[in-house]
Amino acid sequence: MAAAPGAFSLREVLSAFQACVTERREVLLGPYLRGWRGLVRFLNGLGAVFSFISKDAVAKIQIMESYCGGERRDEYRTLQSMVRYELSGGLVDLQSRSGRPDSGCRTVLRLHRALRWLQLFLEGLRTAPRDASTSAVCTDSYNASLAAYHPWIVRKAATVAFCALPTRDAFLRVMNVGGPEEAVEMLGEALPHIQEVYGITQELYEQNCLLDLP
Repeated sequence: MAAAPGAFSLREVLSAFQACVTERREVLLGPYLRGWRGLVRFLNGLGAVFSFISKDAVAKIQIMESYCGGERRDEYRTLQSMVRYELSGGLVDLQSRSGRPDSGCRTVLRLHRALRWLQLFLEGLRTAPRDASTSAVCTDSYNASLAAYHPWIVRKAATVAFCALPTRDAFLRVMNVGGPEEAVEMLGEALPHIQEVYGITQELYEQNCLLDLP
């Protein structure tokens, strides 16, 4: 059964991340942002608990969509072309934000960090036993990824909010692909594609010393 309009669909996210990587292992920004739009719908479907992440992700997606649809859109076709263009043009401030508009490199880095958390969280949901605490799975995933980039007050609020998360089966039903078993199976298909996109991005940013942009 198809998901309602505007609802999260794991199948759509799988399709987007499948389309991200070219034969040359370049990451296409169009499908990447489309996949992120789907992940935001997933977060929004879980209520206000994740609003501190989803609102920031939406702002970053909008910045990148403006670049991808702007006058220099050809430079923003792939992640690799964007990094080359912005670094060669001196558009990335490696030391401070300095009041200039957010570069594509910095903006994608924020999405990249959040993608790691989502990847770990969804993998934890996929492999956890049915009676596992989703709060514990989410907290562990957050502490292993995004927490390092958030101030203490945000980390504290997040871990308190995670205590109100629904059961594992309730999460899996939000995937809109059938029952828990079907959701687990599709997560098994989707997560390797998300992992591949994350891995390529991580390597590219590491090679260009971009992982610690302010």
